[in-house]
Amino acid sequence: MHIETLKTFCDLVETGSFSKAAALNFVSQSAVSQQIKTLERRFEMPIIERGQRNKVAPTEAGKLLYSEFKEIVERFNALESRLRANSEVVSGTIRVATVYSIGLHELPPHVKALMKAYPQVRVHVEYSRADKVYEACLNNTIDFGIVALPLKMPNLAVIPMRNDKLVVVCNPDHPLAHKRKKISIRQLAGAEFIAFERDIPTRKTIDQLLKRHQVAVNYAMEFDNIETIKRSVEVGVGLSILPETAVVNEVRSGLLVSMEFTEGTFTRAIGIIHRKGKVFSVAAREFIRLLTANQS
Repeated sequence: MHIETLKTFCDLVETGSFSKAAALNFVSQSAVSQQIKTLERRFEMPIIERGQRNKVAPTEAGKLLYSEFKEIVERFNALESRLRANSEVVSGTIRVATVYSIGLHELPPHVKALMKAYPQVRVHVEYSRADKVYEACLNNTIDFGIVALPLKMPNLAVIPMRNDKLVVVCNPDHPLAHKRKKISIRQLAGAEFIAFERDIPTRKTIDQLLKRHQVAVNYAMEFDNIETIKRSVEVGVGLSILPETAVVNEVRSGLLVSMEFTEGTFTRAIGIIHRKGKVFSVAAREFIRLLTANQS
């Protein structure tokens, strides 16, 4: 059984397509099909089943094989990278999944810095809800995820990245925006509030913050991503509490006003999550080093 066969099978599971797996491995679709049949003969059971529109998915046995094969392929690639580290440039593709507020506003400078330092490295970023990022990490379909308020889970490891300062944001015409640089959290009592959906970690933190200071707000709208929240605040539907880094451009252009809290600095933790036992490539390790270089 060749390492190329294991990689082809992993690519087939991840893409759900024989043609895409073939393209990734520079072989024909028939060659991919033959490799899968070879694996099925070896283990004497089906490992792939076809679904609608020719999409393929692993059987239960295939899922188990994928989990183990993926680790073998990664270990082989990491070993190869270490052997070549002193003689070749850092290269390869890094797969990262993250939530919108981080991926759109905090990640781009780090990606640019990495690609400037290592031009042959490519970073593939997926934007998703937090639960999907955790799922991708556990399924080993990405190198690592970046989330707010990382959860402790048995099969996941967390690398602290930084802390995000939270601020109150509102439309420039909002009564609380007039000539204020700081605001007491108690002044939000009774305000129309634009929030994240209830199952999103940042929402839970903000709810706890309001509860701790005995502040009740009127939840006017709830969304699953920060961009929609900002647009709603811009048009005056209500105010919100958001990461300062995510509203820099809107504040600079005058679309939003941001205010710190007189009670002190409230933050949310940002962390890098990955499956325990994950073997990182040289490129992935360098990216993590850049991401954690200046923790705050």
